[in-house]
Amino acid sequence: MSKYDDASWHYGGDFPEGLPEKNGVTHTGMFLNWCIEKDFVSTEFKEDTEEEIEKLKRREITGAEFIIDSMDGKFSEYDLNDFGNAFAKDYYVDETDFTDRFSSFATDYLNLFDSIAEESNYEYETFYHIEDSYENYNLMKQIIDHRFEEWKEYKSLN
Repeated sequence: MSKYDDASWHYGGDFPEGLPEKNGVTHTGMFLNWCIEKDFVSTEFKEDTEEEIEKLKRREITGAEFIIDSMDGKFSEYDLNDFGNAFAKDYYVDETDFTDRFSSFATDYLNLFDSIAEESNYEYETFYHIEDSYENYNLMKQIIDHRFEEWKEYKSLN
């Protein structure tokens, strides 16, 4: 079972001092939140985290908090159903044919928040300084929705 992301991959070396560990998975949490909303998670995942999923749906916790508190900081194939994994393998993972033609999740994430910051004459100190908020998730959700529609067309699923 391969991992898509792991919080521990982000804590090393250049992770900024003073930031909470959940900032290492803010981006991953946004993608997971979207997958949960679309019901692209596995049956086992739903059974194992039923209570936490309900908290997420009520927006009592963020996706990053969910990953840190309920998933030991790890996001893997186990967490998604077949359809969710098919999309994640093409979009969340870098350097795929789909990302070469369209964009990857990480690139979309950076471009979105860099452009928002630029409009305010602001620059994020690092990737990890992007706020883990539902306001930001709602913006990213629109991008993922758009990429998902492109992906369905790319895969001839429409």
